[in-house]
Amino acid sequence: MLINVPETVVPDALRGMAAAHPELAVDVDNRVIVRGDAPVAGKVALVSGGGSGHEPLHGGFVGPGMLDAACPGEVFTSPVPDQMVRAAAAVDSGEGVLFVVKNYTGDVLNFAMAAELAEDEGVRLATVLVDDDVAVTDSLYTAGRRGTGATLLVEKIAGALAEEGAPLERVEAVARKVNSSSRSFGVALSACSTPAKGGPTFDLPAGELELGVGIHGEPGRERRAMMTSGEIADFAVEAVLDDLQPTGPVLALVNGMGATPLLELYGFNAEVQRVLGSRGVPAVRTLVGSYVTSLDMAGCSVTLCQADEELLRLWDAPVATPALRWGR
Repeated sequence: MLINVPETVVPDALRGMAAAHPELAVDVDNRVIVRGDAPVAGKVALVSGGGSGHEPLHGGFVGPGMLDAACPGEVFTSPVPDQMVRAAAAVDSGEGVLFVVKNYTGDVLNFAMAAELAEDEGVRLATVLVDDDVAVTDSLYTAGRRGTGATLLVEKIAGALAEEGAPLERVEAVARKVNSSSRSFGVALSACSTPAKGGPTFDLPAGELELGVGIHGEPGRERRAMMTSGEIADFAVEAVLDDLQPTGPVLALVNGMGATPLLELYGFNAEVQRVLGSRGVPAVRTLVGSYVTSLDMAGCSVTLCQADEELLRLWDAPVATPALRWGR
């Protein structure tokens, strides 16, 4: 592993992020990443966060058109309420703050506690829970569906609306709409290795894959012998479509889990588009790359969001973050 010692992985990464992105205000000691011009007058602020190891989620999505702040926890561990309260205070312009929370038990509990503390300090808050994973109903980390790739879509689309000056209630409603319109399915071709353990976090024998894996390596629906890219697309896309039941075009995210090269991801996207075409579902926008990862896991996920004109307009709106940037 390209680290010093496991105990300093997160602060080391934050120092490196601060050096690479002077447009951000990175508080290494308190572990809060804030857009440099925050708070932005007249604007609802978006705050998210979660365990480190899923980069660029969430710190890589801080900037105009997306998040105002992110709170990185330890690897695969929720940030603590103090981080979230500090972040909310740093970005609140008086128009309110929206917490975007992935549905994992630690994140849900800590963001709920932070919301209470921030509201006691006069911050007006709303919370949106992301729970888009169709693979399993419950997992090792959560009750109900896990929050995965749709988190990026929620942050981008709600962030664009907030940038336009929409009120908190409207930004919250659109964020909820994106979540309810999105479904995801992930596949692991290898286990990931955490810095603390120094080796695989779960046992996945060579020549096998996990269908429906979570972003922490939680088990999915089943294990099978290795499949081709086309066979994986058949399984994953059909699982998403059968649950989502879209009645119109979709926005597609073809996501790498951390160790899958773009060559393979673009090839996988060709298969995803083939399956969508066979079901008569046009993908009017497609984003391909590693955005919601699991350290060094080889694998992929597919997220589809039924997209109307408003959601597409907000998706296309300018964004300027370390990991997502267009239109500016």
